[in-house]
Amino acid sequence: MFFLLVLTVGFLAWSNGANDTFKGVASLYGSGATTYRRALAWGALSTAAGSAAAIFLAAGLLGKFSGRGLVPDALAVKPELLVSVALAAGLTVLLATRFGFPISTTHALTGAMVGSGWMAVGAEVKLGVLGKGFLLPLLLSPVLAVVVGSLIYLGFHSIRLLCCIPKEWCFCLGMETKCLPMPQPASWFSVTEAAPVVTASCGTPMECKERYQGHFIGLESQKMVDAAHFLSSGAVGFARGLNDTPKMAALLLAVPQMKAPWAMGLILLAMSAGGVMGARRVAETMSHKITRMNHGQGFSANLGTSLLVTLASLLGLPVSTTHVSVGALFGIGLSNRTADVSLIRKVLMSWVVTLPCAALLGMLIFRGLLFLN
Repeated sequence: MFFLLVLTVGFLAWSNGANDTFKGVASLYGSGATTYRRALAWGALSTAAGSAAAIFLAAGLLGKFSGRGLVPDALAVKPELLVSVALAAGLTVLLATRFGFPISTTHALTGAMVGSGWMAVGAEVKLGVLGKGFLLPLLLSPVLAVVVGSLIYLGFHSIRLLCCIPKEWCFCLGMETKCLPMPQPASWFSVTEAAPVVTASCGTPMECKERYQGHFIGLESQKMVDAAHFLSSGAVGFARGLNDTPKMAALLLAVPQMKAPWAMGLILLAMSAGGVMGARRVAETMSHKITRMNHGQGFSANLGTSLLVTLASLLGLPVSTTHVSVGALFGIGLSNRTADVSLIRKVLMSWVVTLPCAALLGMLIFRGLLFLN
């Protein structure tokens, strides 16, 4: 049973990697700052760094996701319960990944713990614990991310206009790159800019990309934004690794021989493998479908996400990196009026069904394990 526990937690971490690894670097790929492969490699590397740091900085979340307080202490260490929680949460996340929906592993774990615990001890599951300790951070974090993402973007947008840093639209024409100056917005609160319609000689529309012109404090503006964008994406990956690794590692600590550093190391390897092998579908949703973004907007979304998730990790609050990241991107989309509201509705619906889906799977799997025993 202990071997099965390690196997199922590894599967959960693999599923988490497939669904979550690209969330920090989605803006890099979506804004055209880099290729899919390079963005994925940067996301996996920064997440691994966060997972390693979690060994020293995020011990509070190990206790949050041990199950104690939600179910009786004697039940929280039973391998049957932990196997059903890991497998139910992993299947829920994998199903969402298959359809390209970025969902919360935190939500899936919470639902699986409730469902498995309810099947084991019924009304002894303390559902009241979920309110302040789990559900409140999970529900408030995306709303806060929308606000923070919007404010950060509007703040940097205003600074750009104050410093008179213009932008231009660039497109490829044969072997050359041609650029057209973009008109400055009429006011600091005007953030929508229409792209020029450029066509080749055959009449085929050509893709245009934004680029910052001029210099800021003696440095080329575009290179500064690119560097800040990459660093902020790495910060999101780091924050995700810091926040998610202990949640899954907590399930392994029921194994007597398993120490926290080894548990987190196993999670790190499985998450990295899942990201490399299965991130493509969620990458397309996060990068190209929620909103159109440029480098500055992507940087703003990443900065807001990394600040919120890192703070929550250090405070031991089980927020969802997914909810924060999607909320920040949506906040940018609302600011520049390019958000796909219909897609956001579908993503929100996937968040709503995550917890009951994981709970139902947890009940069925726990029941099946009891039958086999």
